[in-house]
Amino acid sequence: MYASHEDIGYDFEDDPKDKKTLKPNPNIDGRWAWMVVLSSFFVHILIMGSQMALGVLNVEWLEEFHQSRGLTAWVSSLSMGITLIVGPFIGLFINTCGCRQTAIIGGLVNSLGWVLSAYAANVHYLFITFGVTAGFGSGMAYLPAVVMVGRYFQKRRALAQGLSTTGTGVGTFLMTVLLKYLCAEYGWRNAMFIQGAVSLNLCVCGALMRPLAPETEGKDPVETDAHVLPAQATESVKSSGRLGRAEGKGASPGHEEALDDLVAQVCQERAGAQKDMCAFGALKTVSRLTVRVRKGFQDWYSGYFGAASLFTNRMFVAFVFWALFAYSSFVIPFIHLPEIVDLYNLSEQNDVFPLTSIIAIVHIFGKVILGAVADLPCISVWNVFLVANFTLVLSIFILPLMHTYAGLAVICALIGFSSGYFSLMPVVTEDLVGIEHLANAYGIIICANGVSALLGPPFAGWIYDMTQKYDFSFYICGLLYLVGLLFLFIQPCIQIIEQSRKKSTGGTHV
Repeated sequence: MYASHEDIGYDFEDDPKDKKTLKPNPNIDGRWAWMVVLSSFFVHILIMGSQMALGVLNVEWLEEFHQSRGLTAWVSSLSMGITLIVGPFIGLFINTCGCRQTAIIGGLVNSLGWVLSAYAANVHYLFITFGVTAGFGSGMAYLPAVVMVGRYFQKRRALAQGLSTTGTGVGTFLMTVLLKYLCAEYGWRNAMFIQGAVSLNLCVCGALMRPLAPETEGKDPVETDAHVLPAQATESVKSSGRLGRAEGKGASPGHEEALDDLVAQVCQERAGAQKDMCAFGALKTVSRLTVRVRKGFQDWYSGYFGAASLFTNRMFVAFVFWALFAYSSFVIPFIHLPEIVDLYNLSEQNDVFPLTSIIAIVHIFGKVILGAVADLPCISVWNVFLVANFTLVLSIFILPLMHTYAGLAVICALIGFSSGYFSLMPVVTEDLVGIEHLANAYGIIICANGVSALLGPPFAGWIYDMTQKYDFSFYICGLLYLVGLLFLFIQPCIQIIEQSRKKSTGGTHV
């Protein structure tokens, strides 16, 4: 389903029977694999970290534009949501251009969105520049970062994904401090302008995403012929020149003019051959690009809508329904916690050590620890995933009951650690659909997360506008999260039913 010019971890080799056999790519689990992890780490810092720190800018936008909390929250939600929602469409870019080019273009678009947002005259302007433009650029850089780590690792994939996604926690901590400082010193407009310049580092991260499949070193026969023809023409000119000089010693002026005409004719033929080969090379390049785009679109379309569609996998469909409800419960605290702190008169304590920074720091350890535990041979990835989800939903229910800084800090630490299960999402997705379908499948998952992130914060803001409390926002989101968890239990229930059927059929055969 997903196969671009960047291989997914195996090289094709022709055997004597002209059949394609697979051999492991030597770069898998190699040294450059850790450079890809480092690249993905910084992508998470620049994209997910900055988005989780948008609560700082949300307060500035409320003071600047004097709009309702529900409407203002749409700016952050659009950016987060579109970053994830465009995942399936970014798969088309990856199929056509590859991860490296897609990530570099995404970095440029994301930076443009930040810079344009610095000139916003109202909230609706931010919807386009920050929500759509910056969000789309973030999506173009984010998905390749996740997919490339999955391609480069087989033995320690969960740990590698955990280490790379810790950039979200590190970025949340760093970007919260950075945006607070920039807003205090230069104002929020200049802060966004500076952040746009910082986002250009996404292009550097994309350049590090080297394709696994090495390019063929053999020269194209047509290109070789293109060099041979001018060489032959040159030899003919040289031989004609030597002939002219040899005969010129005893030749008449008429013979010399004939030889000069011959040399001019050969030069014209050579120039014409070069023009023809340049035109042929341009046509060949256009043809290759057309074939690549057509094949990429066919693979992308068949993956989502064809007979081999991922939606024929019942377990994967259940996983998608979980993703539709889950992500908002993680995003809402980051968007609304700064204002909740102000409502509880805890600003002085929060300024010393922000609650969002507590979530971010513990989130780092949660991803690494849960990833390492999931890699143990005696531990099921699904069990770790489910336990972490239950811990997170309980924390969401308890958070509104805490009105002191210490209580909120403890709950934020639980939210940060349990949300470390995000590092397991690519691994769980791969277990469901296989490595060859990871890009398309994970694109669907983050698209569902994007819908959740898009609707969650504005929903919480609207509930506050009606009730003047955030308590009901967290309770309702917690209930929706429980609904998503019910879909996750379809996976183990199906396995138990299938095992019982196998045992029963085995007993009847005996």
